[in-house]
Amino acid sequence: MSRTNCEINPLTESNSYNYYLSNAYKMFVFSIRSEVTRKYYERRLRHFFNHIHFEVENLKNMEVRCNNFSVKGKIDTNWAIEQVITFLHFQKDRVYKGEITASTLRNFIKAIKLFCDSCDLNIPWKKLMKGLPRAVQAANDRAPTLEEIQKLVEYPDRRIKPVVYTMVSSGIRLGAWDYLKWKHVIPIVNQDDKTVVAAKLKVYEGDVEEYYSFITPEAYKALKDWMEFRASYGENINGESWLMRDLWQTTNVSYGARWGLATVPKKIKNTGIKRMLERALWDQGIRNKLKDGIKRHEFKAAHGFRKFYKSRAGQVMRPINVELTMGHNIGLSDCYYRPTETEVSNDYRKAVDLLTINSERITLKNQIHRLREDNQNNEYVIKGKLQEKEDQIKGLEDNVKLLKEGMNKIFMLIQQNPTLANIKPEILNQIE
Repeated sequence: MSRTNCEINPLTESNSYNYYLSNAYKMFVFSIRSEVTRKYYERRLRHFFNHIHFEVENLKNMEVRCNNFSVKGKIDTNWAIEQVITFLHFQKDRVYKGEITASTLRNFIKAIKLFCDSCDLNIPWKKLMKGLPRAVQAANDRAPTLEEIQKLVEYPDRRIKPVVYTMVSSGIRLGAWDYLKWKHVIPIVNQDDKTVVAAKLKVYEGDVEEYYSFITPEAYKALKDWMEFRASYGENINGESWLMRDLWQTTNVSYGARWGLATVPKKIKNTGIKRMLERALWDQGIRNKLKDGIKRHEFKAAHGFRKFYKSRAGQVMRPINVELTMGHNIGLSDCYYRPTETEVSNDYRKAVDLLTINSERITLKNQIHRLREDNQNNEYVIKGKLQEKEDQIKGLEDNVKLLKEGMNKIFMLIQQNPTLANIKPEILNQIE
């Protein structure tokens, strides 16, 4: 089928609705909320088209391929079903050979099914799904260890610490960076000593999925240092400033067009942050080439931080508060459980040490805590000793008072009868 079969003339506002209905690709894109999801789905749909050798002459034009597949599928539904079965049968064999997992196959189906549903192709998905291998509900990967994260943040990019510290201490998704601005980071200050004990993080503000989480003092300081560094080079930092931006030239060496301008920040999308994390993992020697037969790394570059947060915070926080701070749906409890931000914040502060990456800070904090305890103990001992001395002094003062009273009585008796002055001392001692 030629490319001209799906070309659509420019339309006016009055018939834009019909334009979307007649354009399968536009409907496919419209039905996906997340830009990250759209890219994943489009890539999987491209695999499908490539496998069935459909519109290979338009290899790079997904809109043309989608629209032409929709047109041909509506004309001949059996042809469309045959193409889907052919692809699924091939991927099913790959699952049995161990080349891919059943979960990967299900991800391919999600993309193809969404496309077919968005362009009203009647594919009997219920029948097709029965013959597919059952997928494992959770991936068999782990969270990165504390030592691996400590090594990762040594990567020579000023953005790596604020990114990693924020993600491991809040559990935010990679896509949240597309929304985060400086105004979304609100420090929580201890009223006694005016120190920052945590910071509130507004995630997806203005979106239907908006929620709040928290970050550690370590993460807040890393973000604050990063914003101050940008300001020192002339960038106008305000509440609307994106938390993550492109790098700029900080020396007089000419690098051509590689670096941006400090005063003209460009927001880095979540895909750029993911590439930065992957570069850091490889350059720091944390991620190495996979051995033969192994398809996945032990932990995911970005999502592993979310698992780190869940595993660590869950040790001391209420499980339902952990789910809330991760933006998870808590089911029926969502209708009834309404904790205050202060309650969740106080619960989160129990996990601050577990979510802090810099072990030196934790060690210093523990040393200060021990010193304070020792000082309190010393104060109790000193106060006890002082009280003991005060009691002794009071006892001496009482004895002196009694002695003075006895001497006064003796002097009064002598004044009344001077002859008593010749009485022997042992007799005077008997005088009360």
